[in-house]
Amino acid sequence: MPNRECRIAQAWLESPSRGVIELTRDWHARYAPPLLLGPDGPSFTTLTKVPDYVFGAESAYFANKKAEIFFFLRLDRHPELAAAGTTVYLAGDFNGWQNAVGQAEWQLRPAKLAGDPVLLWSGPARRFYTEPYARFKFVTGEHRWLDVSAMAPNAVRDDSGSVNYMVDPERTGQHLFQFTLAAPLDLAKICTMVWQGDESGQNVPLRPGEFFFRYCSDAPLGALVRGGETIFRLFASRASSVELCVSQDLEKSAAAHRYPLTHRADHVWEVTLAENLHGWYYWYHIDGPSDVFGQFDPTQKILDPYAIATVDRTGPGIVIDRAMVPPPEREFCTPGWQDLVIAEAHVRDLVDRAPVKLAVAERRGFTGLRKWVESPGFYLHHLGINAVELQPVQEFDNRTPEEYHWGYMTNNYFAPESSYALDPLRASGITELQELVAAFHKRGIAVILDVVYNHVGEPAHLMLIDKLYYFEMDSAGQLSNWSGCGNDLRADAAMAKRLIIDSLSHLVEMYGIDGFRLDLAELLGLEVLRDVEIALKRVKPDVILIAEPWSFRGHIAGQLRDTGWASWNDGYRNFLRDFVRGGSSRDAFEYYLKGSPWHFAKWPAQTVNYTESHDDRSWIDMITENPGHNGSDPTANDRRRTHLMAAVLFSSIGIPMLAAGQDFLRSKNGINNTYLLGAVNALDYRRIYRFSATHTYFADWIAFRRSEAGSLLRLFSRPSETFFRFIFAPDSNAGAAIYNADFSQGHRRLLLAVNPTLYDVSIPLGDEIASGNWCQLADHERFFGSKTRDTAQGIEPNLFLPALGCGLWVSEG
Repeated sequence: MPNRECRIAQAWLESPSRGVIELTRDWHARYAPPLLLGPDGPSFTTLTKVPDYVFGAESAYFANKKAEIFFFLRLDRHPELAAAGTTVYLAGDFNGWQNAVGQAEWQLRPAKLAGDPVLLWSGPARRFYTEPYARFKFVTGEHRWLDVSAMAPNAVRDDSGSVNYMVDPERTGQHLFQFTLAAPLDLAKICTMVWQGDESGQNVPLRPGEFFFRYCSDAPLGALVRGGETIFRLFASRASSVELCVSQDLEKSAAAHRYPLTHRADHVWEVTLAENLHGWYYWYHIDGPSDVFGQFDPTQKILDPYAIATVDRTGPGIVIDRAMVPPPEREFCTPGWQDLVIAEAHVRDLVDRAPVKLAVAERRGFTGLRKWVESPGFYLHHLGINAVELQPVQEFDNRTPEEYHWGYMTNNYFAPESSYALDPLRASGITELQELVAAFHKRGIAVILDVVYNHVGEPAHLMLIDKLYYFEMDSAGQLSNWSGCGNDLRADAAMAKRLIIDSLSHLVEMYGIDGFRLDLAELLGLEVLRDVEIALKRVKPDVILIAEPWSFRGHIAGQLRDTGWASWNDGYRNFLRDFVRGGSSRDAFEYYLKGSPWHFAKWPAQTVNYTESHDDRSWIDMITENPGHNGSDPTANDRRRTHLMAAVLFSSIGIPMLAAGQDFLRSKNGINNTYLLGAVNALDYRRIYRFSATHTYFADWIAFRRSEAGSLLRLFSRPSETFFRFIFAPDSNAGAAIYNADFSQGHRRLLLAVNPTLYDVSIPLGDEIASGNWCQLADHERFFGSKTRDTAQGIEPNLFLPALGCGLWVSEG
């Protein structure tokens, strides 16, 4: 392996007066390397080698002078690994990665290093000194891979984007030096690390370390009207100056009043103006260190992240006197999670072609949708759902009010989307959104908002406030992109987490929102999600909390089992798409009908079961027999399979969720990604009449599930192990499920039978089951009423089910 030249790789501060310098290779000389701070930086008080353990704590390994290597995890950083029975293994290029699980040779053992409890593996170093360099990670006995920080000194990305540790034979711990200073550095100034005498002129930026992300303040932020004065506060810990601009007339913004803000000890900038500025416009200019870790630009107008109204995505913010905005009424009672039936919907999709008289501008947003909700024929009311999950309504980055956008590129977390408002210049969106939520509540429908805290839209105002503080990046300043949107929010930074909690609390308090679905919640991390849950339940104890538990980085649904979060169940989605087309398995049918117990969901309502969402193709396009995934004109089998899906979905333990229009076989004409295609996404309500039987079938299933007779499907806690009984046709996935088979929930039982195959089957129920007092409630075409009861099918020892058929029966004794 070739020796590399010894130079500076990176440098960071562990406090304002103490830091670490990483070299490109081990330093073996007896004297310290020729390092100094520039430009015109102070001299080091001390410069010494970092102890091996300190290097290992960040790099997960170190090697000593005896050629021994030590791989370890600190238990204070992974307390979940201290539980009895938990096993952790060293895995990498040297042992086949996943193959290491279960191998005693690679298991980490409890030990202590420098007095700290750790899980440790040690052995000869030579086997790990390879070319190319060996990569490694830690994995639990349950095959859960432990995350590697992109900021780790030896972090490397593979071709798929995954971050691993790397063993570098030339950087084993002898390449790190620590320094101290006599006085703290000013973080608002650029500081670099220099190799003295280096003719290349290398200057490596000195970045703040983990201490920096703990900087925080409890002071109320934003534009705060207090009687006859207005206080402006902004958290900007690395800014060198902050200027406020205010204007009463947007057309005269060039003549705006300008005021410098004062820097407080808690990293907040503040100015108080002796006037109530309700309705005025405001923005900031911020200066600070501009390098790979900072994007400060004093010429840019910056929208206050705490502005509760904005003219558009670029700003300016609008000062709002909260005393002039009445709080929402609190009469609505949010349904229990086990009782929820959710429809996911987009504001414009719902209202664009609604069969009500509306002005053109009203069809773009909150007021038009509110009028549709209030109208006698409102679609979701007649469908029977009791919760709507609206795609994002916080300010996002569409370029014009007319441009259609799903909304997953957020610019401000407090302000309602300006293009959905009739008069955004006067912040009308606040009242309009309040009235929309109230209209849903009067219909008995809870409002859940889809919110996006894993990345931001353009312009990225938080990037201009402090790129390093608010965004995940590697040691070279490269932004992390596990969201797929170019920037990942550093959600665990103290004030980023506070921004998330404050804005969610604001949406509950200002608008009466019932709950939230967090987009790509895996990127926020388990601890942040726990803190969000605790904070929101103080504001609204029955708040609905749903996570999209994955990102391009990984999946955390299993880790959310011990929290109060429910999760979108992508496994359920994939299972049911396959099952109705004759695929999947008996075991999967049992597992998902039971509510994905234990591994995914510890309690019944922790799984949100769905088969279609805004992402990807619509349900009918996904399963259609037509070429090109175009289900706009579905076949007879497409419709039968959709009815099977509805029967299984609404009979599954958990929270069922539909995509709006799924009940009338909404098609996107085979298009996979329609996030900018408003004309494709707009609901064509005429399909309700074209496919009225399917729409009615869904509505009847929802009504049954929500009825007293359907209470066995809406369990609050896990039932007994013998609550379910499953019987399958020979050599087939066609089968029957009996609910309350052990009578642990009273005398009522339900029997659901499903045949996803293209041939008729008989399911051997046996005489004991068939002798029960069964009454058929539904088949694959309809629910039976008093006028159609004569055509209902009885229960026989061998239950006949036609191809792509199903049935629901009830026994009351």
